[in-house]
Amino acid sequence: MGPTVLVVEDELKLRELLRAYFEREGLMVYSTGSGIEAIEVGRRSAVDLVVLDLGLPDLSGEQVARELRASSAVPIIMLTAKSDERDRIAGLELGADDYVAKPFSPRELVLRVLAVLRRGRATVEDVTTSSYGDGELVIDHERRRVTVRGALAELTPTEWGILTALARVPGRVYSRYELINLVRGYEFEGYERTVNSHVKNLRHKIELESGKPRILETVLGGGYRLGLMRDP
Repeated sequence: MGPTVLVVEDELKLRELLRAYFEREGLMVYSTGSGIEAIEVGRRSAVDLVVLDLGLPDLSGEQVARELRASSAVPIIMLTAKSDERDRIAGLELGADDYVAKPFSPRELVLRVLAVLRRGRATVEDVTTSSYGDGELVIDHERRRVTVRGALAELTPTEWGILTALARVPGRVYSRYELINLVRGYEFEGYERTVNSHVKNLRHKIELESGKPRILETVLGGGYRLGLMRDP
């Protein structure tokens, strides 16, 4: 599974365009048009890179960058309508890893993002099959197949997305907001109710009929987590 990118851009159409481009490259994407939301997601989520528009409606992009930098060394690529060299230097001094002036080519931005990720990360193996709980759960990413206790589980695309998102970091609690953001996009209305329904259906397919769920656990007031550890 690819790295996770947080796109912070107040223009919805551009935000969704960038999501499509990044997901095409195998990246997982959070997106928001709010600086406050961006800070919260950056603090609580495993984000590998932030694409940050400096012209946000609630907080300045510079303030968001400072807040993110205070709690993490996550790479930041800044987007701005300003093309003045002084603005570019100011952005880089705030800790930006790159700076892109609008208008820009989405494809160029994707290449810049991939370049920053390559510079900042050790080589990551592309694991095609992951096993959890001594083989109780096996996820074949290449074939998009899930087997539970040796039996094939037929999952919908959304159920697949939820399960693979949780399996990315076993034991980590993912909020409903994070899950729907990764699977469908944060603008999806009624995301809490939607996630609950998909989790209920997913449990019917992967949990034992009796007893407390042990694969997909609920954390009261938090969200959901994968209860099985990854096999060595």
